[in-house]
Amino acid sequence: MRHWVYLLFFIFVLLISCGKKEDTVFPSRENISESVFASGFVRAKDQYRAFANTSGILKEWYLQEGDEVNPGDVILEISNESARLNRASAQLARAFADQRENKARLRDLEINIELAKTKYENDSLLLERQRKLWDQGIGKAIDLEQRHLNFENARTAYHSAKLRYEDLKREIAFNEKNAGLNLAISQSLESDLFLKSKVKGKVYALLVEKGEIVTPQTPLAVIGSAEEFILEMQVDEYDITKVSAGQRILVTLDSYRGEVFEAVVTKINPIMDERNKSFTVEGEFVNMPEILYPNLNFEANIILQSKENALTIPRSYLFRERFVLDTKGDTLPVAIGIKGYQKVEILSGINEQNQLKKP
Repeated sequence: MRHWVYLLFFIFVLLISCGKKEDTVFPSRENISESVFASGFVRAKDQYRAFANTSGILKEWYLQEGDEVNPGDVILEISNESARLNRASAQLARAFADQRENKARLRDLEINIELAKTKYENDSLLLERQRKLWDQGIGKAIDLEQRHLNFENARTAYHSAKLRYEDLKREIAFNEKNAGLNLAISQSLESDLFLKSKVKGKVYALLVEKGEIVTPQTPLAVIGSAEEFILEMQVDEYDITKVSAGQRILVTLDSYRGEVFEAVVTKINPIMDERNKSFTVEGEFVNMPEILYPNLNFEANIILQSKENALTIPRSYLFRERFVLDTKGDTLPVAIGIKGYQKVEILSGINEQNQLKKP
């Protein structure tokens, strides 16, 4: 009885061994490419988050989400009473400092100069007449001294009047210029209460509600191109040295399942994100989907190199990056070329007649 049990067990094992089929394959000719995987988001070209340059309360939205804008179009208004009062005060100061408003002061000094000049000229003539009399032995020494003193005082008063006039002109000019600058600053600050678009495009999002308090650190809206989009993707630091501008990109989007779109690498940001150890790479569509929205997810393969009609085998049949096994059990050295995700190019060592088994 035991003999029959052993015999049946032996037959069972033999049948299993004979039924097990080894995985084999012949090298084949096909197109192959090597690529780098990347994932990211679709962005509108020139997309940016808009910030105000001042604080206040959001008073009014002038545009809604989805509206198209041009550079300079007002998007919203912020209420800030302090900025308005500062502008009004600066306007008053500018008006007061205007040279036309100071004509009376200048004219008063001009009259003083004319009077001082007349007195100076008159005292000069009297002094000269007194000197001639003195030369003729007529008059007293004290009279000559008095005439000379009067002349000196008149000359000093005349020059002093001219200096006061020039000082006033400089003061008025300075005050006018300073008031003008202050007014320009106030007007600039007040203009900051109106957020304007920097680009031609579309308002994609309004990020605050009417009546909310906003600061220069508060993002208010998302604006970008309405027609042009870019692909912003992350590439691992181990692959970034293989990527360069102009390389083809094959893109798949969750919104367009089963479709592949072609793009091209346009920009490589030259600094690594230390948090995820990756670089940001940008691309542009060659054939763009009919409808796109910012922040759509996508996956991409950046084509590093490709070749048509190459001799290939599955990568799982290659071991140690340079050997394959044939069905006879022999180890054959091979030279490889392009490595895809599933296939690898064979440059030499085997041909299409070599039957290989998985190592």
